[in-house]
Amino acid sequence: MPYSVMLDAGHGGSDPGAVYNGRQEKDDTLRLTLAIGEILQNNGVDVEYTRTTDVYESPFEKAMEANNAGVDFFVSIHRNSFPTDNQVMGVESLVYDLSGIKYEMAQNIDEQLEAVGFVDLGVKARPNLVVLKRTNMPSVLVEVGFINSDTDNQLFDDNFQDIAEAIARGILDTLSNVGAVKENYYRVQVGLYRNNRNAERLLEELLSQDFPAYIDNVGEYIRVLVGGYGDLNDAVAMEQRLRQAGYDTLIVS
Repeated sequence: MPYSVMLDAGHGGSDPGAVYNGRQEKDDTLRLTLAIGEILQNNGVDVEYTRTTDVYESPFEKAMEANNAGVDFFVSIHRNSFPTDNQVMGVESLVYDLSGIKYEMAQNIDEQLEAVGFVDLGVKARPNLVVLKRTNMPSVLVEVGFINSDTDNQLFDDNFQDIAEAIARGILDTLSNVGAVKENYYRVQVGLYRNNRNAERLLEELLSQDFPAYIDNVGEYIRVLVGGYGDLNDAVAMEQRLRQAGYDTLIVS
């Protein structure tokens, strides 16, 4: 069974994202996202998109769209910006925390983009970003150069197809190393309820402490779960954090 990836073109519609000399982030991200998706599809990956046209969806709506689709991975494409023009350049990828398959995918993508010619600014943890915090699956946000860097824009325009192939290759290289991720996908169960109100109360409590929690209501009971890990050690580490915070937990796969 092929892997599925939801690609998110950052911003859109009434939200242009970063703007520089008339250039809008939302346009660059959409064009690049569609090119990446075509490459992934040609390599046997099931691809879905949060948008394929110039429309706006909130980050929360995008996260819920990915959760409802049940995809294996979520990758959001953006352009970066800095308060001073032409001072900073390079690519960086953002993840909820520096662990697991999402971290590996982010590193692989950055490595491939560095080979195209970008400065690699590394992978950084951003636990408060909605599309990383509220998605149930491993998620990566890629900042493909600074839109207010003339150097990065020239790289983006002159090497557009190579950039699309680099990001796709970073994703594909990760998938080739995952193994049977669907059969070995670990989550930490924190609550099991019949009453949705109780589940929602626990969910909000966990989210307020920056745990990547969500509700799974498929089945007889409503489960409050945290994270999603291809590596059991990562699930154990999260379980230890939750127990230290006072929660009763159970690792499920």
